[in-house]
Amino acid sequence: MRSLSDPFRALILGATGTIGGALVQALRDMPQCAQVVGLGRQTSPSIDLTSETSLRNAAQSLATMAPFQLILDATGALSIDGQGPEKRLDQCMPDLMAKSFELNAIGRALVLKHFTPLLPKHERSLFGVLSARVGSIEDNRLGGWYSYRSSKAAGNMILQTAAIELHRTKPQAVFAALQPGTVASKLSAAFNKGHPLTEPSIAAKGLLMAIDRLHAKGSAWFVDFQGEEIPW
Repeated sequence: MRSLSDPFRALILGATGTIGGALVQALRDMPQCAQVVGLGRQTSPSIDLTSETSLRNAAQSLATMAPFQLILDATGALSIDGQGPEKRLDQCMPDLMAKSFELNAIGRALVLKHFTPLLPKHERSLFGVLSARVGSIEDNRLGGWYSYRSSKAAGNMILQTAAIELHRTKPQAVFAALQPGTVASKLSAAFNKGHPLTEPSIAAKGLLMAIDRLHAKGSAWFVDFQGEEIPW
């Protein structure tokens, strides 16, 4: 992370997931990174995207460690209650759609609300969130995946809006929606057929390199793990 201070501190939300765990390991391997804190549902403190109290308490418990020059949110869900993405409109179920938005959009807003105060005010910092190419409205060529596509698009809008607001008080902060590629994991195995797979460690290193190269611009970026921009 050449653009950050030496040393720097990092915080990973969703650290017990495949990509989150790979991000934690990649940062631990960096001599420049003095501390990596990983949060998940089974950590202490724990986080639950459906509980604002858990997010607030976790952020407050880390306040004495702040600032964190790098915060990455690797949370989110593809399947809901064991149900995969809808392929057709007639498969849409209101309760499952609501849960997808709760995790991928509302949860993102609450993470931004409670954890962006842990960023430094007067030095460069990076705040990245895991997104997905299917969350791009312009890039949607195949249709389907209604809940996941729309909840990810909503999460992207929340990030974009927060980036515009927070630029006024943290002008050196970079905000980015990050697409990790199709990562080989148990959770996505059922949907990976026909797609080239990326190992978690490669995706993690690529995401860190990609966000490290971005500059603060008063709005959010949308890039993949190879550093290529994705249309919103």
